[in-house]
Order: sequence, then C-alpha cells, then structure tokens
Amino acid sequence: MRLLYLIPARGGSKGIPHKNIKQLSGKPLIAYSIDVARQLTDDSNICVSTDDDEIIRVVTSYGLAVPFKRPGFLATDSASTYEVILHAIDFYENLGVHYDAVVLLQPTSPLRTARQVTEAIGLYDKSVDAVVSVCESPQNPYYNLFEENRDGYLRISKGDGAFRRRQDTPSVWMFNGAIYVFNVESLRKGYFDSFKKIRKYVMPLDMSVDLDTLTDWMYLEAVMNKGK
Repeated sequence: MRLLYLIPARGGSKGIPHKNIKQLSGKPLIAYSIDVARQLTDDSNICVSTDDDEIIRVVTSYGLAVPFKRPGFLATDSASTYEVILHAIDFYENLGVHYDAVVLLQPTSPLRTARQVTEAIGLYDKSVDAVVSVCESPQNPYYNLFEENRDGYLRISKGDGAFRRRQDTPSVWMFNGAIYVFNVESLRKGYFDSFKKIRKYVMPLDMSVDLDTLTDWMYLEAVMNKGK
C-alpha cells in the first residue's frame, strides 16, 4: 500500500499569524509534522501543500523539498481541505505516481507521535473510507448538551433525559484533527460527509491539542517548556 503523507499549510492564518512556521519550543510548528512523517517514510512521499513563499522557504531550509506552490484559488478562506487533498493527488498522478491512501497531518497537532500515526494506519484497509483520530468528548449530548425547542426552552439533545449519571451515557467521540487516513478511491467519489465507513483511532484528551488561538499556543508552549 502506497501512502502519501500530506501536510497542508496555508499562509493566511488569522487566529495565530504565520502559525505554521511560528517557533514552538525551539522549532517551527510545521517541523513537528515533518519530523513525524520522516520517521515513517522517505521524503519523496511527504508533501507540504502551501501557497506561501515564506513557508516554502522554511520547509526547504528544513531539508524537505516542496513539490509545488498551491494555486491561489486553494489559498482562500473558502477553500476546503478536500480540494487541497485532491489537488495533491492529481499532481502526483500527473507524474505517474499513484497513491492508495493519503495520511493527512495537520501542523496544528504537534503532540501527535509517529507511533500513533502507525497505529492509525494499522486500522486502515481498502474496505473503509477513512480512519480518523478522535478523543472522547468532554461534552455529551445525552447528559450536558442542550438544544432550544420551539417554545424557547432548553431540552437535552439526545436521550430525552433518560441518563442521570454521566458514566451511564454512551461514549461520544470528537475529531481531534491530529490524524486522518483517507482512501483515495473514496475521495474520488465524493466529499468527506458522504463517507459511511469511518474507523476511529482513539487518542488521549491531553494529546488532542489543535492549535487555533493564541491562548492555545501560550498554554501548549508553557507545558512543552516546563522542566527545560
């Protein structure tokens, strides 16, 4: 099975300016994902997809060639990850290189390890659409998530209030953004929301960091630098 390790890195981050190349505990954020991918494959199967010249410079200086510059229409706020993935697949197929699956490693999940990626890949086979990393959600629609009814009153989202103790409720899972293993054939057939066969790879909540705000960044940096 041939795997493409795809690291998407748009330049126009708003929550944390230039976050993909911002220094985190001594190295650019994107380097954490590159380092994980390099433990699992050689550089020819690692693709950083970016529209940004400075990201290209940083990645190249890290010793990894960037195979293309992402076109402008895939660098907007409205461009989807799905389109970015298909663009990368098409790029390699035009070169005669065909991948069976795409391992998506978003730079904003720097705590994910090579062992975890390997374990997630181990759950994948061609019969499924995707394997996705998750963590158990701290919020549960059977217990402490509510919707507003037509009369303006809150009601429990699921289960009609049948569960009185959290430990009795069904487990619910939250995508944590760290690892995605996508079936290329499934991607060709349609968008993610059409996938019917998704397997979960469970990660601990404390490793399910997805950097989105400066507060996220400051907290994680403090944790990583503790004891240095």
